Order: sequence, then C-alpha cells, then structure tokens
Amino acid sequence: MGIQSVIFDLDGTLTDSGPGILNSVNYALEKAGRKREDLEKIRGFIGPPLAEQFERFCGITREESFQMVEYYREYYSTKGIFENRVYEGIEEALQSLTEKGLQLMIATSKPEHFAKIIAEHFGFAKYFCFIGGALLDGRRTDKTEVIEYVLRSMKIRMRNEAVMVGDRSYDMIGAAKTGIHSLGVLYGYGSREELINTKAERIVSCPEEVASVIIKNADNWI
Repeated sequence: MGIQSVIFDLDGTLTDSGPGILNSVNYALEKAGRKREDLEKIRGFIGPPLAEQFERFCGITREESFQMVEYYREYYSTKGIFENRVYEGIEEALQSLTEKGLQLMIATSKPEHFAKIIAEHFGFAKYFCFIGGALLDGRRTDKTEVIEYVLRSMKIRMRNEAVMVGDRSYDMIGAAKTGIHSLGVLYGYGSREELINTKAERIVSCPEEVASVIIKNADNWI
C-alpha cells in the first residue's frame, strides 16, 4: 500500500528549539558552578538524550548527569520550552500530508509531557494522532526505543508503510533498527554528511519538500 504513516522528530524537524535548549543548558551549567558556553560548543545537546550529553560534555558520572538534567528542567519547564518556533512551511506540510490521508505521529527523545505542551502551544497538535517521547524519570530516552513505542502504540505492523522524518543521525539509526523508512532534513541541526553516514534513504532541504517528496514517492519509496 505504500507509505501510510509519517513519524516526525520534534526538535530540529518541526520546531527550531535551539534557543530554549541552549539557554536551559547554560542555566544548568551555571547552577553547577561551571561556565556558560557558546552555541557552537553546546549545539550537540539538541536531539540526543540530555543525561547522555551532560555526561559526555562535562565528564561526569551518569548519576551526576541526572542532577544536571534536573537543573536544566528548572529553566526549561517555565521559560525554555517557549523559546522556540515552528519552522516556516511546516504547518502547510502537515496539512498537505493529512489531506492525502496519511496518519502523522511524533517520536522525540524529549519528555512526552513537554512535547505535548509544545504541540498544543504552537498549534500543531491537531495534525497528530499520537505524540510519543521519553518519560520524566529518564526512561525511554533512546530514539530507537521511542520510535518502537510509537509504532507499537499505533499498532503499525507493516513497517515498510511508515517513514521517520528527522534531522539527526539518531533518527536515521532508529528508523533502520525498527524497520521503517527514513527521510533526513537539512534545515535542522544535523548535516548532510551525518545523514548520509547513517543511511538516510532520502534527504530534503526544506519543510515544503518533506510533504512533496513523501506524497510523490509514497507508493514507490525505494
């Protein structure tokens, strides 16, 4: 039947969440007695699980990284979550896909609680039949786990009828591991090289192309 379901990443795919994430990271660093960092040094925090990134970036234990995540959320839950914007062209893309009868979902390593708040606040929740993310206690942060959770929750058994849309390697790897198709986007926080190296099946440069490429190739993806 071709592509029936489209699963979107959130940060760097639907919204430009960089400012809020980076401000939250710097808040956590300062609260822990560390110096603030500039954008280029901490942009790697956008996408991957937070605890994993704090552990790697700060050279701390996993237990210590959980405390950093708590500091991060102090800022993010009240301010950072709204320091965000929907990419231009995304709403039109979501509308086009919906009008073609495709079912849309979100799979994010961000806590599901925050993802739902963002989708409602910025007005695009109405396009999605399911929003899946991490748990606030640190479980289900791995992208592959989240994608699998979404697929099972929606009872999608024909994996070749679903495609993952995302900007980072984690999205492409998660798609491959769960047996679904992949579409990389270049307008987020990943690079063409990153997407190619993790075997993105198709790559687009703007939100408008997300809808057009999926609709055009839905019946013959590969």
